[in-house]
Amino acid sequence: MGVSVTSVTNWRETPTSLLGMYIHPRIAIDSSIGLNPSPVLNLAAEVGHKDVHLGCEVGFDTASASFIKYTAGISFNKPDLSAALILHKTVSQLEVLMLSIATTRSKLKTRFSDNGKVAMLCQREWRPKSLITLSAEYDTKKTEVAPKWGLASALKP
Repeated sequence: MGVSVTSVTNWRETPTSLLGMYIHPRIAIDSSIGLNPSPVLNLAAEVGHKDVHLGCEVGFDTASASFIKYTAGISFNKPDLSAALILHKTVSQLEVLMLSIATTRSKLKTRFSDNGKVAMLCQREWRPKSLITLSAEYDTKKTEVAPKWGLASALKP
């Protein structure tokens, strides 16, 4: 029994940026930098094995010497269950924390943001190819406003 390692390194240049990529069975790295006097540097990486994966993405503006975005996430995958937790932040200071859980017949997604909004989506396949979905959104900073609710069904014969 032997060990096989595959790696690919790819650099290509476009008129506006230089892109680089490294792919391995358990790790992937992707980067780009603008080809101008004050470039933006983007870097994304993912590492994982079998069921668990970790990933991140960072954007850095060299003109202001500051981070303009970052995303970090972890996912867990099995044949009958999939879950992911993601934190996302951009220059507008919007932080979003998302949790997504899916089974073979159900899906639950939640979203929390620093602007005070909380959202939820629950979807269930109650018959083959027939879905019922319940969604809600609530603004914790505007308590005088009623939450938004939604109910939908998709029926297929």
